Amino acid sequence: MAFDVTELPDTDHVAAGEQAPDFERPLVDREFWEDATLSDLLADAPVLLVFHTMDGDFPATYVWQELDDRDWEDEYGVQLVGLSISTPYEHSRFLEEHDLDYPLFSDPANGVAEEYGIVHDLDGMAGLSEPRISTFLIDGDRTVRHAWVSEEWPEFPDYDELESALEEL
Repeated sequence: MAFDVTELPDTDHVAAGEQAPDFERPLVDREFWEDATLSDLLADAPVLLVFHTMDGDFPATYVWQELDDRDWEDEYGVQLVGLSISTPYEHSRFLEEHDLDYPLFSDPANGVAEEYGIVHDLDGMAGLSEPRISTFLIDGDRTVRHAWVSEEWPEFPDYDELESALEEL
């Protein structure tokens, strides 16, 4: 598959050591969805918050299949949680289609990505944006322990570097 790699402009995103913005959005799994906050999840365990492209786009599929293969939740006691502009209905289909058991926040207006400083305006689609592919490892105090934000499209996390950050939790 041939595609163009596009360099993205610099961004002032939330960095390691900073406080992760809290938010409330619909949290979707394969059976239902309900409003939840990041703080709600952090009360149970640290969160690896994975911002991804809209469901059905190949980067979202690739990222989640790669994460699913790594089994980090059991090994490191972290919750893997996604977030994209896709609707709850699209998330439900995506999870079912790819046999994934991770909760995904639905943020069609892309407001959370704006708070995190990772908005990516979609070329040729006026007024439409989505988050850059990004990962934020967040501890129970909402401190970002590790942050990675794509600098080009498409670009994927360094999964070994991310695993090293998980080992340091």
